[in-house]
Amino acid sequence: MNSTGTTRSPAFEARLKKRYAAERRFRLAGLGAILFSVAVLVFLLATMTFNGIGGFQRATLQVPVDFASVALNVPAGVSDTDAIVRALEGQGLADVVSFSAERALGKAAAGEINPQGWRIVAEKIAADPSLLQGRHVFELPVTESLAAALRGDGHRELQPLARSLEAKGQLATGFDSGFLARSDATDPQQVGIWGALKGSILTMIVTLALAFPIGVLAALYLEEYAPRNRWTDLIEVSINNLAAVPSIIFGLLGLALFLGLFPHMRSAPLIGGMTLALMTMPVIVIAGRNAIKAVPPSIRDGAMALGASPVQVVFHHVLPLALPGILTGTIIGMARALGETAPLLMIGMRAFVATPPGGFTDPATVLPVQIFLWSDEIDRGFVERTSAAIIVLLLFLLLMNGVAIYLRNKFEKKW
Repeated sequence: MNSTGTTRSPAFEARLKKRYAAERRFRLAGLGAILFSVAVLVFLLATMTFNGIGGFQRATLQVPVDFASVALNVPAGVSDTDAIVRALEGQGLADVVSFSAERALGKAAAGEINPQGWRIVAEKIAADPSLLQGRHVFELPVTESLAAALRGDGHRELQPLARSLEAKGQLATGFDSGFLARSDATDPQQVGIWGALKGSILTMIVTLALAFPIGVLAALYLEEYAPRNRWTDLIEVSINNLAAVPSIIFGLLGLALFLGLFPHMRSAPLIGGMTLALMTMPVIVIAGRNAIKAVPPSIRDGAMALGASPVQVVFHHVLPLALPGILTGTIIGMARALGETAPLLMIGMRAFVATPPGGFTDPATVLPVQIFLWSDEIDRGFVERTSAAIIVLLLFLLLMNGVAIYLRNKFEKKW
């Protein structure tokens, strides 16, 4: 007999215990799944962070250069940095830097300075011409061979030299702020992520500008205006199927359609954005329809009763209430688009781009493709740069999603 005074049979008590035991097992299984997911996420972030820290660093040699003994000058009336660098190159700045390094560090150490290191000196002179009036010390990047020897993961013949220079304070590894400002290069000591990051930003702008308004308007039409017939059902089935189509199919579509119309824009963010917009649009349409359908009918009836027109009901009442749900679908679609590689490879965005794109029609690459290209390199230095680029991609994704979540919460309304 239980607390209510009724009698329970032994069979009933056994079944009740089984149900309670099943519920406990289900709760434990759910908790275990969450803990496992968190552990995998922590492991992934810890691994990327550990491997990527080195990607934000660069080995440099301190090279003193005495400009008082050489005849170098900045052309009068020239303010363009590239023009000044070319002028200094013509005056033999590279030889001056090489001679100064050999005299201060020795021939072996001077030979391990990056061949393009003199450009750093030229850019500093372009920013401050007064440097040509005296003796100054510059931190110049070294070759990947010496950097690997300093890390201790290769080139044993250079490790004594690296340890000697490090002990004298002439060779050190520090934070490479230029990694966030440079573009792709063949030397891991010279590569940067800004070109790919800017390409991703431009591509995402095009994707959002096309996919969001078209997707929202399509969802509004299908849910509020479209007649219920077999053609509408066919359109709905087609949109649902498009949301599940592999991304490389959209790459083939972009290759055939957009590059067929604009063959001179291969690798351009405009073409990449239009291709990703095709892939993102079905997700926004489906999320938009569900969000619009979730708006209570009483909102529509109340607005109509107060004299609002059908268009006013949709755009003044239904759409603002459905916007948080639409933005949720947009976040999912844009996050997927940001990490896509296959469709962009199909339209040629895997090109070697040494300068950041100046606009939507300039050749560019994106972060996922840049990571893919660097991961295929055999040089150890690119492994660390790849991990650093992944960290930048994750931060960019978090920033983009953070802005979208802020807007979603701002427009969210209760009823």
